[in-house]
Amino acid sequence: MQTIYLRCADTDSPMSPSLQIMHSVIAIAPKCTTLTDLGCKMHRSGNKTYMCQGGSIERINMQFQKVQLSASSYDTAWVAMVPSPTSPNQPCFPQCLDWIIKHQHSDGSWGLDHFQPILVKDYLSSTLACIIALERWKVGQEQVRKGLNFIGSNSSSILDEHLQSPIGFDIIFPGMLEYAINIGLDVPIEHHEIGNMLGRRNAELLREQGSCNAREAYLAYVAEGLGNAHDWTKTMKYQQKNGSLFNSPATTAAAMMHHYDSKAHEYLHSLLLKFDSSVPTLYPMDVHTHLHLIDSIEKLGIAEHFRHEIKSILDKTYRSWLLEEEEIYSDVATCAMAFRLLRLNGYDVSSDCLSRLNDEHYFNNTLQGYRKDVNVVLELYKASQIKIFPNEKGLDKLASWSRMFLKEALITNRNPPNQIGLQEVDYALEFPIWSNVERLEHKSTIENFTLDNLQVLKTSYKRYSIKDSDLVELALGSFETSQHRYQEELQMFNNWVKDNKLDQLEFVRQRNIFCYFCAAAILFTPQMCDARMSYAKGSLLGTVVDDFFDNEESIEEHQDLISLMEKWDANWEKETHSEQVNIIFSALFNTINELGTKASVLQKRAITHHLVEAWLRLMNSMMKEAEWKISKEVPSMDEYMKNGFVSFALEPVILPTLYFLVPELPEAAVRNTEYENLFRLVSICGRLLNDMQSFQRECEEGKVNAVSLRLLHSAGSTSEEEAKQQIRGEIESARTELLRMVVQQDGSVVPRPCKDLFWKTCKILHLFYTNNDEFTSPKEIVRTVHAVIHEPIKTKHI
Repeated sequence: MQTIYLRCADTDSPMSPSLQIMHSVIAIAPKCTTLTDLGCKMHRSGNKTYMCQGGSIERINMQFQKVQLSASSYDTAWVAMVPSPTSPNQPCFPQCLDWIIKHQHSDGSWGLDHFQPILVKDYLSSTLACIIALERWKVGQEQVRKGLNFIGSNSSSILDEHLQSPIGFDIIFPGMLEYAINIGLDVPIEHHEIGNMLGRRNAELLREQGSCNAREAYLAYVAEGLGNAHDWTKTMKYQQKNGSLFNSPATTAAAMMHHYDSKAHEYLHSLLLKFDSSVPTLYPMDVHTHLHLIDSIEKLGIAEHFRHEIKSILDKTYRSWLLEEEEIYSDVATCAMAFRLLRLNGYDVSSDCLSRLNDEHYFNNTLQGYRKDVNVVLELYKASQIKIFPNEKGLDKLASWSRMFLKEALITNRNPPNQIGLQEVDYALEFPIWSNVERLEHKSTIENFTLDNLQVLKTSYKRYSIKDSDLVELALGSFETSQHRYQEELQMFNNWVKDNKLDQLEFVRQRNIFCYFCAAAILFTPQMCDARMSYAKGSLLGTVVDDFFDNEESIEEHQDLISLMEKWDANWEKETHSEQVNIIFSALFNTINELGTKASVLQKRAITHHLVEAWLRLMNSMMKEAEWKISKEVPSMDEYMKNGFVSFALEPVILPTLYFLVPELPEAAVRNTEYENLFRLVSICGRLLNDMQSFQRECEEGKVNAVSLRLLHSAGSTSEEEAKQQIRGEIESARTELLRMVVQQDGSVVPRPCKDLFWKTCKILHLFYTNNDEFTSPKEIVRTVHAVIHEPIKTKHI
């Protein structure tokens, strides 16, 4: 792929809307002087040339509030069959018959446009339903003839198990076929094939599966295939407040054919008022569609462009949540997604809404449980991880059974074709929310994104809010632009290392690319270049200082370095120091002053002294650990942790970066206990994760850590695994409290973008330390780093 970079012209000249967007970004990011810096580059691939940002953003903004659902021939046919309550020999909704006649395909079928062979059973089902509707009211005989020909030509597909089947096909299609024959239609299917279909339906009806309640709900859902043999009064107990059965026009219409109900009539009437002369296969679903859109935008990495639109939808969803509206609470997947997105975005929502689902047996009693719906369980699993209170034990239970369910789905490849790809399940299990680093998720989502937006329930349908191609185009351009930027910055970062002679320190772990990766993976937008470089430099300097203090033979040098930090004298070079101290302090002095100066300009106040204080706190804590090692002193757990969360070296990484995230971070905020607790919690997570993975190595080096101290203080009563299990509990506790502080709005003085950095840092720590010490002994992480910084996106979308 050839990439063309455009430089912004004179900003006083007239601009297109897309350039106005770019110009507005330049106004808040004056260092970025090219479109490349802003994530606005033009790609040329084959014969296609497109601008990744402006055009897509405009189109998406215009479509954001719209929700369009594809018309369902299948459901419209069932609505057309409903007789008038006052004139039973007349259709209640004749406009549906007109729609059916006008929307037959040239091959005689009905169904979605653009015929897909894998969905031939769906076309057969929709076609048979439309034929029955027309024949019932003795209209459209030519359309009936063409429809019957289509069924005859494709009848061999009906029993083909390799083709995708709509939900309930083995019950509904034979039931409709039986009804068609009873009203006099000569359906061109061999008698033995009809017998096989009816036999399969009977076997399906007799099959024992799941609980009685779930089975009953499922049969009610597909009741249009059961006809007069079904007890329709029982089915009416599933009627919702809006008058529908399962929000399904087909099931609702079938019930009305056997059991007139005014609320059901009003539901169908309202649909035709909204959609003119056809109906969708599921309604309402505005909330789910909008939440799914927000979720997709966030996973694609383009949410920064649509903050206002996202907030508007979430505000509306929250109002519905507080009113306990049926559209949210009656659908498990919608409820779980709403809970997750609202809570993560700072809305006060209780997990009580999911309390019934904490028990797998309850879920198995639902329609979704009966269908073994992987989509729904994945949403429940994601929601279960948004735990912010220790007493939310129900979320733990939900996480436990939903995780096992999804693992089983992966092992058995149990994923009906109408459900999500298993790669999304695999990713969710491998990367729970606390180790799901954003840029990795963005790349995975872009590469696996499906553009057809096709869903299959009892029939196939599409839901539209924003064109998927627009979303992917924007995400792909944004990622590729950022990746180019990362490569440039990594080279600048490596040059900084060499300029400061840090590569000459033989005792230091050379982890340049890892330190930069940590910054790029969580501070990923192009305009965050200063924040990224600050985070990366702080990470590398922290590694240098950590490795320096690990050398017990350099105690005088340790003291000398601390003394230099305490003096912070521009004339320090006039004094005599070791070569190691010269290199380290020179790098610290130059970098802290550089970052402090830049931050001071942004914040309009002096910042450098805060950074120096943070580095001094770190060095004093590291000195304390060096003294413990030399004297072989065994501190108490409280002493160790009080010192250890500081010595983990996160404050000099996070603090300067915060100043580049918001235009105003008051000194009161970084002196507040809220800031101190955020720092303490993320550092506890990091310290304990690191200690579990480095236990053996540090024992050999004669260093104490959280695992060895537990073993020592237990006097042999605690095993290594028991000690680690205790630590896992403490990590989870700290992580839960950290997430609570991040999403909490009331009483918070630290801006949300700053709080997010603590949570994102926690994610990076889990990524590096959950299974191994990937920072000290990198294995899998090398592939991950390469994927974000160097490896091109593999996609066939554009």
